[in-house]
Amino acid sequence: MYDLLILNATLVNEGHLTKADVAVEGQRIAAIAPDLSSAPAKQVIDATGLHLMPGMIDDQVHFREPGLTHKGDIATESAAAVAGGITTYMEMPNVDPLTINAQALEDKYQRAAGRSRANFAFYLGASNDNLEEIKNLDPQAACGVKVFMGASTGNMLVDNPETLEAIFEHAPILVATHCEDTPMIAANEEAAREKYGEDVPFSEHPKIRSEEACWKSSSYAVGLAKKHNTRLHVLHITTAKELELFEPGALKGKRITAEACVHHLWFSEEDYERLGAQIKCNPAVKRKEDRDGILQALTEGRIDIIATDHAPHTWEEKQGSYFKAPAGLPLVQHALPSLFDHYHAGRLSLQTLVQKACHNPAEAFEVKDRGYLREGYFADLVLVDLQATTEVTKESILYKCGWSPFEGHTFNSRIVTTLVNGGFAWHDGELGQNIHGQRITFNR
Repeated sequence: MYDLLILNATLVNEGHLTKADVAVEGQRIAAIAPDLSSAPAKQVIDATGLHLMPGMIDDQVHFREPGLTHKGDIATESAAAVAGGITTYMEMPNVDPLTINAQALEDKYQRAAGRSRANFAFYLGASNDNLEEIKNLDPQAACGVKVFMGASTGNMLVDNPETLEAIFEHAPILVATHCEDTPMIAANEEAAREKYGEDVPFSEHPKIRSEEACWKSSSYAVGLAKKHNTRLHVLHITTAKELELFEPGALKGKRITAEACVHHLWFSEEDYERLGAQIKCNPAVKRKEDRDGILQALTEGRIDIIATDHAPHTWEEKQGSYFKAPAGLPLVQHALPSLFDHYHAGRLSLQTLVQKACHNPAEAFEVKDRGYLREGYFADLVLVDLQATTEVTKESILYKCGWSPFEGHTFNSRIVTTLVNGGFAWHDGELGQNIHGQRITFNR
């Protein structure tokens, strides 16, 4: 007897839309077939009219634990994630203390165990002086090595050229980079201060965090990766110009890949007047032409992965002036609904959406048994109603920070059910009673 049968769904998987039934036994998918309706099961979901997809694998989040938990923590932000159809996340190292050694990595895994509603992995952060930690890293201990090759919060800016060369030469797993050129940004900040004083308008942010600053750093990273044959993943591309650095086509076989984030696919410089600090992030939301170019690059395959860079700050922190308001915005609860709006608008196919948000993160990071609807894989599943709506209200927001840049917007889809390892993490507007998230493993 199966634990769960999902009947009459339209599966979005591996480039196809297929009507089929899915059986779940324990933590895994036991069967996928045209008709399993006669099979005995403890629970049955009639998914007529719904689409079933693998859970989103978000390769870039900041859940703020340890040390910054007034903004968010593993429990609160993973709850928001599963409500948004994200079943696995990879969390960044710029917390307090920084995740720059094996002990700090293990501490985060211990914190997540039994508290995270979604599956989890953590990055080892690079600094100017932890090269030996990187060289000795157990490939199962981290999803990747995160390198801030530009302005960074905390003490994580890697600006020593010899150190960067050594990281790219010796990193035993994927290197993920934040690419912005710090000296160029500092010069732009000084110019803005001369013009506006401390009252710099937020609309100046994409000029301060400029296209040139992004290009200089990302082209440097790509050059290093080509020199050392590094497995490089460039995070949150924001400019159309940078797209020429990346080859079009399928991810398989690529040594250099690129990511786009949902807010850079949604907002443009026109939104600063309305939202101000709410959409201040690094790298910056830029021109409509950049946003549209990145959307097109998803279809071409120059952009391989869609993520969130979920980075909550309190509402009070975001009320500061330009130089005082921190960069980052909360996104995991509404990432997939925003992507489905691109589908409804004809900008993304369902197949491309699932490829970039589910399949490719699993492939790029060598995640074991996740990211696809396949027999034997973990049952990380999302049921979506493309005919329903999701209104973003303050009451519905699950982030600890309590706000969203999408507040007041109504998305043209609804996340009905999220299963994590076969357990109900989210169903019909309610969080599941039990915690099902677990540490992911890698085919390394």
